Amino acid sequence: MSQVPSNLKYTAEHEWVRIEGNDAVIGITDFAQDALTDVVWVELPETGVSVSEMEACGSVESVKSVSEIYAPIAGEITEVNESLEDSPEQINEDPYGNGWIWRMTVSDASQLDDLMDAVAYSAQLGE
Repeated sequence: MSQVPSNLKYTAEHEWVRIEGNDAVIGITDFAQDALTDVVWVELPETGVSVSEMEACGSVESVKSVSEIYAPIAGEITEVNESLEDSPEQINEDPYGNGWIWRMTVSDASQLDDLMDAVAYSAQLGE
């Protein structure tokens, strides 16, 4: 059974969002990292770039496949987790902590209402 923290919001594509003040921290879920198996490389988005809701802006490569990472909400990328370049396995080890992928501003907070809470995301996973 996957970890689904109750303090996060989720997309159907298995990204999570944690709001910290006026910023959002983005990563992929425990379910996603488990499905990918061993993450071997992460393509990080560029800082300073504005992205649209559900725009592909990075990717995660595992021993099995490459998966796009989508921006759950619109905003500007303000920081990326550069430690993933040398240690992409952090996504497998701690997807909700050290495995975060980027931080961004929140352009339209109402877009958060379109995301799933933990109960809805767990239901989507059938857990």
